Amino acid sequence: MRIATYRHHNQRHVGQVSADGLHITAFDVTPDVAHHGALRLIEAVMAGGTLPTLSSHTVAVADVHLEAPIPVPRRNIWCVGRNYHEHAKELSTSVFKDSNTNTQAWPIVFTKVPECVVGPFDDVQLPGAAISDQIDYESELAVIIGHGGKNIKAADAMKHIYGYTIVNDVTARDVQMRHQQWDMGKSFDTFCPMGPWLVTADEMDGTHTRVRGVVNGEQRQDGPTENMIFDIPTLIETISRGITLYPGDIIATGTPAGVGMGLKPPRYLQKGDVVRVEIDGIGHIENKFV
Repeated sequence: MRIATYRHHNQRHVGQVSADGLHITAFDVTPDVAHHGALRLIEAVMAGGTLPTLSSHTVAVADVHLEAPIPVPRRNIWCVGRNYHEHAKELSTSVFKDSNTNTQAWPIVFTKVPECVVGPFDDVQLPGAAISDQIDYESELAVIIGHGGKNIKAADAMKHIYGYTIVNDVTARDVQMRHQQWDMGKSFDTFCPMGPWLVTADEMDGTHTRVRGVVNGEQRQDGPTENMIFDIPTLIETISRGITLYPGDIIATGTPAGVGMGLKPPRYLQKGDVVRVEIDGIGHIENKFV
């Protein structure tokens, strides 16, 4: 199943996307539930309930404004750095130069604030050169937690996944490096495009898919998730060590090689650039930087 959050006639809805991806049928929910997108639905199902009934309100995807499937995350988005082998190499002398040189010791984990989430086709706001002129893209598969828990074992981790979506972990590289921890450089307003919808775990396997990043029509990133240094079960096990994960929590799983900072010379995003992130089994998001 694909679950989308969207606006139609200036009202937010959450609905089920048709198999061909062309139509959305709204769930029969209150405006308060719809305000949180898929989050309240996931929480209800995990508490032993069922998805709401579908209404008679069906619209064409082309006629709505798609939003992030979880437009109001309950808390910060969990993110993983240096999780593809070639990406670890391309930034080994910059972003990762002060990190443990043993890339397989522990995952690098940071967060992005919930307020930076925007929709799959929304504009991303460049902060201006006075704040940062080193804005970069990171194409990523995101895991959405279903069953929560603490100290989840890797062997059980896949049972805790409700579904998957796409994020672009937009980053101000100079700010990221300046502060020696990454949250500030990752959390600017609009720096987390997400979508186009949530695909439930019974429809795809995030451990066997492909992540691509395209800038102005030029493919720069292409990596199978099998190339992750730490696989999805290990990430869930690590992040839940001593920390309770909740239904609807989001984990961005890292980016393949080909980011702007890793090119020679580096190529940071400029006004008017368009970044498209594609993941097999989900679809794509595409955002203009303004």
